[in-house]
Amino acid sequence: MKIEIKITKKPVEYTKAIKFLEHRIDKIHKNRASELIWLLEHPSIYTAGSGYNERDVLDKSINLYKTNRGGKITYHGPGQVIFYFAINLNKRNRDIRNLLNKIENTIIETFKSFKINARADKNNIGIWVKHNKKPKKVAAIGIRVKKWVAYHGFAINVSTDLNKYKKIIPCGINDKGIINLNSIKKQSYITLKEKLVENFLKNLQN
Repeated sequence: MKIEIKITKKPVEYTKAIKFLEHRIDKIHKNRASELIWLLEHPSIYTAGSGYNERDVLDKSINLYKTNRGGKITYHGPGQVIFYFAINLNKRNRDIRNLLNKIENTIIETFKSFKINARADKNNIGIWVKHNKKPKKVAAIGIRVKKWVAYHGFAINVSTDLNKYKKIIPCGINDKGIINLNSIKKQSYITLKEKLVENFLKNLQN
């Protein structure tokens, strides 16, 4: 199955990206467009998924955008790789848990190529590393499925300003931390996007 791959270098407003995705999934469902993988970055924004709680907002002055993805509250901004997709599960396996496993494996395998060990957590969605003997989240996952077309995706902190997370309880988890790749291992991540695409395509086929 042909999948269009877009890598946008200039930051894209969150609302514009979501509108584009929603328009795309409608076209995919009608067989008028191919599936999509879209990598980009957002300007600073806090977004709240369908499962968020008002108590997760620690700084009431922040602008919070309520979105239709799954999950709770998170931050998007400079230094973060956003990996969106629009994947037609009608032509694949209609199994959301299976898709989630493929996403988790994609991120974990990609990190391995940078000599970083990471893991999924069945109780706390996302990808985690152990840093200074404490579990810290480095990638957030949030998906939505409409008429069996899955969209939204995941976000990886590369050089994200971690102070931004002090204004919220990220993903509703207050006993664990947030980290970025530069804090785990200072090295070049210039090939990160290409490796993510490569691994995601491979996992989709399995």
